[in-house]
Amino acid sequence: MPFITTNSVSLSGKSEEVNIFYQDIGRGKPVVLIHGWPLNYQMWEYQLNELPKNNIRVIAYDRRGFGLSSRPWEGYDYDTFAQDLKTLLEELDLTDVTLVGFSMGGGEVARYLARYNGDGRVTKAALISSVTPFLLKTDDNPTGLPQEQFDGMKEQLEDDRAKFLTSFGKMFYGVGVFSQPVSEEILQHDANLAMQASGYSTIKSMQAWSSTDFRDDLRNIRIPLLVLHGKADETVPIAVSAEETIKIVPHAQYIVYDDAPHGLYYTHKNKFNEDIINFVNS
Repeated sequence: MPFITTNSVSLSGKSEEVNIFYQDIGRGKPVVLIHGWPLNYQMWEYQLNELPKNNIRVIAYDRRGFGLSSRPWEGYDYDTFAQDLKTLLEELDLTDVTLVGFSMGGGEVARYLARYNGDGRVTKAALISSVTPFLLKTDDNPTGLPQEQFDGMKEQLEDDRAKFLTSFGKMFYGVGVFSQPVSEEILQHDANLAMQASGYSTIKSMQAWSSTDFRDDLRNIRIPLLVLHGKADETVPIAVSAEETIKIVPHAQYIVYDDAPHGLYYTHKNKFNEDIINFVNS
């Protein structure tokens, strides 16, 4: 199986090798897909099926702690996540790259572009249902979500992770009494993917995406940017995220799916794939 190796420094100061699993499919302009929480690269199945048909080389990887990648105790912060992404791009020697970050993965996109894109490897980027610019409510971010909401998530994950993730999956796709946009089988499949991660990496990553401020990172983005979000997203509300992101990056192309939940890459997969293909090839 294909892996790249990056490093993590433990609390003792010892450097630990971390293996990052990835898939590399197709030929053409490279697109790197960065998965959301609490899933892994397999969430992109319906993009991996379609994008390579359109002269696109698709690389999708498992974030540390998730899927088939290593599960170190430390390193669940966006500086480290962005360093892992940098190592992947360098090891595969990718250029003229389009980064596509979903939800939590939007943070990697923002932090990578702010820190490392002086080398010019990435020429376009997309933020999909992204946690940018800053989800946590603070004095200077009054539209954010209260800390108590994330504390409650942590408590539920520590108490019964499987139960929490099952409930979370329904909100993720907008499942309700009168709305069934996905099958029970898809919900179970996603719950299985989520449980492949370690419990501690799931919790530490949640704490990272809920509390990291990406506003300064976004201000450094100069390349073409696509911001795509669903108006019916209850997981990462559009008013807190995409609406604030485009204020910071006004040159971004902004697409809103009026009836889409958080997991629009599946519920609206045909339209989503078309929009990504058009953005990559534009």
